[in-house]
Amino acid sequence: METVKGFKDKLGKEAEKALLIREIAKQTFEKYNYNYVETPIIEYEDFVKSGSDEGDDAISEVFRLQDRGKRNLALRYEFTFQLKRIAKNQKLPFKRFQIGEVFRDEPVKGNRVREFTQCDIDVVGAKIEDQAELLAAVKNILNSLKIKSVIYVNNRKLLNEILEEEGIKNKVEVIRELDKLDKLPLTEVKENLKKYGAEKLLEIIKQKEDYFKKYESYSEIEELKKYSRYYGIEIKFLPTLARGLSYYTGNVFEIKSDIKETICGGGTYMVENNVASGISFSIERLMAVSNILINLERLLIVSLNQDKKAIEISKKLRSQGKNVSVFFGKPSKALDYANAYGIKKVLFVGKKEVDQKKFKIKDMKSGKEVLVTVEKLKKNF
Repeated sequence: METVKGFKDKLGKEAEKALLIREIAKQTFEKYNYNYVETPIIEYEDFVKSGSDEGDDAISEVFRLQDRGKRNLALRYEFTFQLKRIAKNQKLPFKRFQIGEVFRDEPVKGNRVREFTQCDIDVVGAKIEDQAELLAAVKNILNSLKIKSVIYVNNRKLLNEILEEEGIKNKVEVIRELDKLDKLPLTEVKENLKKYGAEKLLEIIKQKEDYFKKYESYSEIEELKKYSRYYGIEIKFLPTLARGLSYYTGNVFEIKSDIKETICGGGTYMVENNVASGISFSIERLMAVSNILINLERLLIVSLNQDKKAIEISKKLRSQGKNVSVFFGKPSKALDYANAYGIKKVLFVGKKEVDQKKFKIKDMKSGKEVLVTVEKLKKNF
């Protein structure tokens, strides 16, 4: 039976890689004192759509459903909208992270899927200093995964300021068109901007960074650059960066790597009259750009009619933090099993070995076999 288009199973090395990225993200967020939260996958449709307008791509891609009571429900498409509920009455700044599945009813192409595991950090009651910390935390994760990345920043107030100066109305629509510059040909974006009399923006956003210092809102980018340097990270100003969602109000960020799609994105927005900032990424997107190798040290103990002793040894090794399982069956089948699951070491436990208190261990890669005591095994495996 095939999976539904846009959904997939993860097995073997792929599943291990996803789990490793999740664990690295979790440990990194905890190091920065973000609080872990969990929220429902299913919410009322009106609540899922709150905070963004119907023109936002993400809102149009919401998976809708009904329960037996004919209530209009939806699968969560991101975590940010749920902050309005969980941030209530929290001491500010409220720093939270969440890792879980989100769903988008969108066309499947390239590295886009319909279900993915999102990692999200947000600060409610955020200052620009907090934005720099968000970027630093995510950069640490990317460095741990050996992912080359560049952080780009722009500011929605700055874009609005430019639109005001140029007398352009329909600001949200125009900004949404600018956000398509990395997705559509320049000629197509230009034609779309002409509908709003805003094609002149394409000349403005080509200007060098110094040009934008005349705008008051650019100071927020300058301050973010300063605090980012304190964390030892570099950010690049990108005047074409807009981020499509309508709820962004200040600095917005995107992180790019070796694929066309953005690997991380976020920005500043409002939660119950409090300034908030957040950034998120999907585990699947990072899997596409990370070359980190999964090399778990695992041992298979083969019981040769010595089940009690084999289990006893496995318990001792697990108490030492080792990854161990016991195989009850013929040695030939045990070796086939080890090869099938990439287990590199196999330990044989038979009567002779138990009597001698020495056990034969086989290296599945080299084929080499050596005799070791349990104590030596605990130290060297």
